[in-house]
Amino acid sequence: MNLKEQIEQFEPFNEQEQVDKEMMLEYINTFTDVLTRENKMCHFTASNWIVNKERTKVLMIYHNIYKSWAWTGGHADGDGNLLHVALKEAEEETGLKHLKVLSDGIYGLEILTVDSHIKRGKFVPSHLHLDCCYLLEADENEQLKIKEDENSGVKWIDIDKVTEVTNEPKMVPIYQKLNDKLVIWRN
Repeated sequence: MNLKEQIEQFEPFNEQEQVDKEMMLEYINTFTDVLTRENKMCHFTASNWIVNKERTKVLMIYHNIYKSWAWTGGHADGDGNLLHVALKEAEEETGLKHLKVLSDGIYGLEILTVDSHIKRGKFVPSHLHLDCCYLLEADENEQLKIKEDENSGVKWIDIDKVTEVTNEPKMVPIYQKLNDKLVIWRN
């Protein structure tokens, strides 16, 4: 199933996901390059909500650009299999080798604003990330490692503290939504 079909089949949890789903489908129908950063306005990314087996903790990285504790993830860079992108990014950014996919398809949809910044010495203009989030499980005893060019910390955070550790106010409702969905998903 291609990305467009996956997004079409995604069942929104709330109004934010419904509106973002509609916009993502519009962008897919409008642009031919939404899987690459060649599209300077908007492009797809994949992120992860990595939980422990007990569903009491979330694995987060301290993101160097955003100077905040955040989920793992990255750009599609031409790969239409965003689950593959999500798993690759989770491994690269945390060192985890044994990740279990829990969600049957996309777990969350978000369109995120990205302010202009410098990355690897180059200016990156403000743009949108069309993000598909996946729910993963990992063993919290597995050894973690930092990806120094992107993050300066990797740690398990109590699930009810996640919204307190982020320095990005726009991410608080997103992380809270992912936790709220997890409660429903568990039951």
